[in-house]
Amino acid sequence: MRMLLTARMDTEAANQAVDDGTMSKTVQEMTEELRPESAYFTATEGDRCCYMVFDMKDSAQMPSMLEPFFHAGAKVDVRPVMTMDDLQTGLASLGR
Repeated sequence: MRMLLTARMDTEAANQAVDDGTMSKTVQEMTEELRPESAYFTATEGDRCCYMVFDMKDSAQMPSMLEPFFHAGAKVDVRPVMTMDDLQTGLASLGR
C-alpha cells in the first residue's frame, strides 16, 4: 500500500545532528530502508520536515521503517494515500 510518511524533526535534535555530521547519514539510512518513490525536505512551522511516499507491503514493517525516525527525535505520521489513478479506480467501484 502506498503510504505518506511525515517526519518532523525536533529543532534541537536536528541542529545537533547537523553539527555532529550525522544528519546526512541518518537521511541516507532512512531512504535506503523505505526506498521511497519520492522524498521532499522542507521547513514546517520552524522545524525541519521530510515527506516520503513509499510502498508498505505489511504493517509488520512499521517498526523497522519508523524506528530510525523516532531515534532521530522526529514526530512521525504515516497514512495511506492514493494517486489520481487510484482515486479514479476507487470512485468507479462505487457503481454510481
